[in-house]
Amino acid sequence: MTWNYSKSASLYGIDGWASGYFRINEKGNVEVTPYGPDKPKLDLFQLTCDLNDRGITPPILIRLPDVVKSRIDLLSNCFQKAINDYKYPGDYKGVFPIKVNQQNHLIQEIVDFGKARSLGLECGSKPELLVALALMNTQEALIICNGFKDVEYIETALLSQKLGRNTYIVIDRFEELNMVIDASKKLKIRPKIGFRAKLNAQGSGKWVESSGAKSKFGLTPSEIVKGINILKKEDLLSSLELFHFHIGSQITSIQAIKSSLKEAVRYYTEFYSLGANLKYLDVGGGLGVDYDGSGGGTDNSTNYDEQEYANDVVSIVQSACEEKNVPFPSIVTEAGRSLVAHSSILIFNVVGENRVAKPNFSLDVTEKDSRLVRELYDIYNYLNTENINECYNDLLEKKRDTMNMFSYGVLSLEQRAKAEDLYWAISTKMVQVAKQTEDTEDLIWDLEKELSDTYYCNFSIFQSLPDCWALDQIFPVMPIHRHNENPNRRAILVDMTCDSDGKLDKFLDPEAGGTQDYLEVHELKEGEPYYLGVFLTGAYQETLGDLHNLFGDTNAVHISICENGSGSGYKIEGVVEGDSVEEVLSYVEYNKPELIKKIREASEKSIADGILTNQEAKLLMNYYQQALSGYTYLEDPDE
Repeated sequence: MTWNYSKSASLYGIDGWASGYFRINEKGNVEVTPYGPDKPKLDLFQLTCDLNDRGITPPILIRLPDVVKSRIDLLSNCFQKAINDYKYPGDYKGVFPIKVNQQNHLIQEIVDFGKARSLGLECGSKPELLVALALMNTQEALIICNGFKDVEYIETALLSQKLGRNTYIVIDRFEELNMVIDASKKLKIRPKIGFRAKLNAQGSGKWVESSGAKSKFGLTPSEIVKGINILKKEDLLSSLELFHFHIGSQITSIQAIKSSLKEAVRYYTEFYSLGANLKYLDVGGGLGVDYDGSGGGTDNSTNYDEQEYANDVVSIVQSACEEKNVPFPSIVTEAGRSLVAHSSILIFNVVGENRVAKPNFSLDVTEKDSRLVRELYDIYNYLNTENINECYNDLLEKKRDTMNMFSYGVLSLEQRAKAEDLYWAISTKMVQVAKQTEDTEDLIWDLEKELSDTYYCNFSIFQSLPDCWALDQIFPVMPIHRHNENPNRRAILVDMTCDSDGKLDKFLDPEAGGTQDYLEVHELKEGEPYYLGVFLTGAYQETLGDLHNLFGDTNAVHISICENGSGSGYKIEGVVEGDSVEEVLSYVEYNKPELIKKIREASEKSIADGILTNQEAKLLMNYYQQALSGYTYLEDPDE
């Protein structure tokens, strides 16, 4: 049966992880559908071609404000539905943690789109507080101050109340309480205070160790009691209005969320018995994203959705408050990853390949060749379904012999080359034979992993996908076009850095579940670009990226989807040009004029020595200065 886009959708599992924001269209291209398949949409391949024509070249980070708005609306609607269904007397207020993605365009979009929902901001440092104070002007929205605090941080937060900002200082460490009290007295401003508890309950997933009784932030029960007594003594107990906890990022299991909530609401009700009168219960972040579409069971997925999360939060808080007959708080969440992960896509081009499989093998082997080569040639010729396991074991033995004999000087380089060619030819043939043989799944898996091609890709993992490198995070990766063609090649993806860790070699396996060691890709076509996309990259990746090999920020484009007379269209809301070589070098304290001066001096010396002609010197200086102004990634020489 002919390959089509429906088969590609199944192969890459897009319906599982896309949450309705992406799909493959009938042209075989991936498109963005932030408001559903029947609403305005955006063809990513066509967009990439259009941007190329404008001189905005890959790698490109595509940012999608429409998806941000959709996610804000989704979470707010889920909580409103839960509040209505359970007849919860309180309300809901979300805040977005700036640390998840501090980019100016995004934070401004969060604030603008969140106005109708009273969405606030959470800041974990002084710089983030300064951003929040400048951008947050929504009347009822909260600004939550977490993280390590000095006097300047605290005084700035207090003074912001004079600007009409609804700023809460959360006591993460016991020492901060006296600092807040002293600053309050100095400025004569009554503080708005929150206490963060160090729960015993832990989260689940990659960040499980960041929570629990030994977590970095939070007050112990003893410190909470002491803190309340201090506030009573200072006549500031009424300033304590918020209770907060956090059990980590990307919580994969709803059971972990429910367990922590049950412990936290006990704290909340006990505050009343100690005389406090809280207004807000901040349940922190951790609302996860289903990166692999499996619906649970891995660190890259969740076994719940946004509505189940909202239902559990509301019902557990309501039950505890009813049981203890205490006022119902406004529920605050600090969901960050869930709001923005879907809103960014990294698109890059494949610039070359290395293929080890040898489907059409031809090699002359004679008696002059080494015994090892002749034995490998025999394996190739006599391999069949009857002897495949024996041949596989022999092949592994011959591979070891090849390395050892070459190392000891017994095998020449020419003979080693023939042996390796035969090894890959046998492996290629063995996969085909194994697929006709029963009980060879493990053998096929091992061989296909080893036979995977290498596709050289124009991006840096360290800059654009640091979680892949540091945390083994799995992001959905797939071509953004050609989905009506069978992707009959398998490859790992390597980036442009000179680092062996600069590769993607773990990918989603939607059909079998879990992960696989290769990505299904298409044959490269001479003279035609081949684009791959990494999806759900909107959380954490941009700011955490580094300058390994001095590859800088990629080009970034903000795209709004709109309708025009001819159907669906888009509008470029903003372009953030990627770092030039000059900019990246300045980050590590290199000065452009000084670099040019040194090259010019070296050129003049070479001219004087008769090594370099005047024309060559001119050409070199032009190339050098153009390179300083250019993109840090590979560029098409025709551009």
